[in-house]
Amino acid sequence: MINLIIDIGNSRTKIALFNQHDLMFNLSIDFLTVDHLKMLKEEHPQLNKAILSAVKVVDQEIIQFLSGNFNYFLELDQQTELPIENLYETPETLGKDRIAAAVGANELFPDQNLLIIDAGTAITYDLVSEKNQFIGGNISPGLEMRFKALNQFTGKLPLINYSDEFQLIGRNTTDAIRAGVQNGMLYEIDQTIAIFNRNYQNLQIIMTGGDSNFFDKKLNYSIFVHFNLTLIGLNRILEYNAKKK
Repeated sequence: MINLIIDIGNSRTKIALFNQHDLMFNLSIDFLTVDHLKMLKEEHPQLNKAILSAVKVVDQEIIQFLSGNFNYFLELDQQTELPIENLYETPETLGKDRIAAAVGANELFPDQNLLIIDAGTAITYDLVSEKNQFIGGNISPGLEMRFKALNQFTGKLPLINYSDEFQLIGRNTTDAIRAGVQNGMLYEIDQTIAIFNRNYQNLQIIMTGGDSNFFDKKLNYSIFVHFNLTLIGLNRILEYNAKKK
């Protein structure tokens, strides 16, 4: 049987199909409609379980279709049972992408201390212990957000994009911004990893998110990059809850 994974973000929606634990394919679209779901059902009649994770209100027509056309449908929220223990003090404020990525990392590296770095709009650092517990984490502005902040909260600094080519010291304003933002983020990530390494033995570093490629080869530490970490976690949460029914 095949699982349907839907991850609705602020600007894009990711859809994936899993055959149990194996990712069959995934795609990213601007906007999810019932027609997309009908087409998937027609092309893959073995689809029988689905999970939906959304950061915004979802059209009730989509909810009704998923509820009525799948043997088991789960909408992820703070009440959803998880295959790892959640020690976060305010689970109602914990981002669904953060907990899903933590579950995905734990699926790949069970019974290990894990630091999950998600480099996207924001950059998050989340810790899962060797006891399979989500401890918590830190949230910091991402690359694009830092560039935009310098432009929006100053009078004259231009808005620029990141580049793989940047200097230690900028000799013009554009290069100075790029050097400050990009080197600053690298220093932040390296130092965060160093501090976590001192406090947690045999720490495995996993990075995900759209900006992972930028950081991958520039850090002073060996990291494991996996762009589908959240999808893997959502699939595991779906399987975990479906088995309880």
